[in-house]
Amino acid sequence: MQKILVVVDMQKDFVDGALGTKEAQAIVDNVVKKIEDFDGSIYVTYDTHFEDYLETDEGKNLPVVHCVRDTDGWKLNEKVQAALDKKSYTEVEKITFGSIDLPFVLAEENEMDDAEIEVIGLCTDICVVSNALILKANYPDINISVDSSCCAGVTPEKHEAALETMRSCQIIVK
Repeated sequence: MQKILVVVDMQKDFVDGALGTKEAQAIVDNVVKKIEDFDGSIYVTYDTHFEDYLETDEGKNLPVVHCVRDTDGWKLNEKVQAALDKKSYTEVEKITFGSIDLPFVLAEENEMDDAEIEVIGLCTDICVVSNALILKANYPDINISVDSSCCAGVTPEKHEAALETMRSCQIIVK
């Protein structure tokens, strides 16, 4: 069985930067351990915006500049990066909450008929749920799971609501 880990947006701006939270900071060590212990293919998404972020639809709805490509806040959290540096992984940039490219990137490098995917990262209620649902829509017959101890939402309540949404869509919540 091909095991795939998708690490969603563990970037500085989401951990302790422009949109950071104490809940996000609290999961870093869990994410690091998950990466260190994982035996399989690892994919890392990067929320990626540009200088015109505030002029985009997202920027108008969330007017906090974050994850501008090649800035310090766009980079991965240092502990997460250190764990990934010991592994082989594939980076996937995305310009919105969910990556429509991710399922195709996975299919190019893996035998998806015999795969299982685990999703972890930030934020549970925005990018994690979006990517998990896109993956489930593309691969309805494989097990897709989310490790809740390696995810944090914008608030604890939104984290729980997103986990419930994923359960409703037959994503396994650990």
